[in-house]
Amino acid sequence: MTQPVIQVTELRKDYYIGSNVVPALCGVSLEVARGEFLAVVGPSGSGKSTFMNLLGCLDQPSGGSYQLNGSEVAALTRNELADIRNRELGFVFQGFNLLPRVDALGNVMLPMLYGSVPAEPRRARALAALEAVGLSERARHRPQELSGGQQQRVAIARALVNSPSVILADEPTGNLDSRTSVEIMAILQRLNERGSTIVLVTHEPEIVQYCSRVVTFKDGLLQSDRLAEQRKVANLGES
Repeated sequence: MTQPVIQVTELRKDYYIGSNVVPALCGVSLEVARGEFLAVVGPSGSGKSTFMNLLGCLDQPSGGSYQLNGSEVAALTRNELADIRNRELGFVFQGFNLLPRVDALGNVMLPMLYGSVPAEPRRARALAALEAVGLSERARHRPQELSGGQQQRVAIARALVNSPSVILADEPTGNLDSRTSVEIMAILQRLNERGSTIVLVTHEPEIVQYCSRVVTFKDGLLQSDRLAEQRKVANLGES
């Protein structure tokens, strides 16, 4: 059998407030196969954001196991975690997180700067990533010269430029109108069809329809795990 790209076993995360222990994750176990498009849903405080932070190596678990491509993440040093974040993971956030004084091309090249990629390959890969999200003609535009949907496309291009094992998308349509949200989901579906593994957090039921598998969190536990009965196909230009 093919090794899952993500495998978590009895994953736990506790937060400490004074002398009180607040459990955020209470022993979650699941696997994500390479090429899946997984939606993570649940009410506020359910543990889904904590789960995504652990998958993104932005925080470390209090217990349990998290393996990324077969490597135990909890055993890595701070520098090794930073390397994993840059090399193996691509991030897409609700707030875009683009540098305002840097054009789209420069924003997309940022992850490669940390990886010491030479200038010419860096530029070529960034342009190819912008082309993949339909934004190559806006390469020299700064964020304030782009619409919200275009800014999110730049963020997606930045996420995929290092060919990561997993794209982690945290409420990627949260700041967008319905039409633009569908366009972003169309791009993510297209990347998924080309082999990208995507884990997406959302609170929007209509966005869940575009994913192939849905896991639901409640009170720090994995409440349900189901395949989409009929996955909706997003189309660019769909309203």
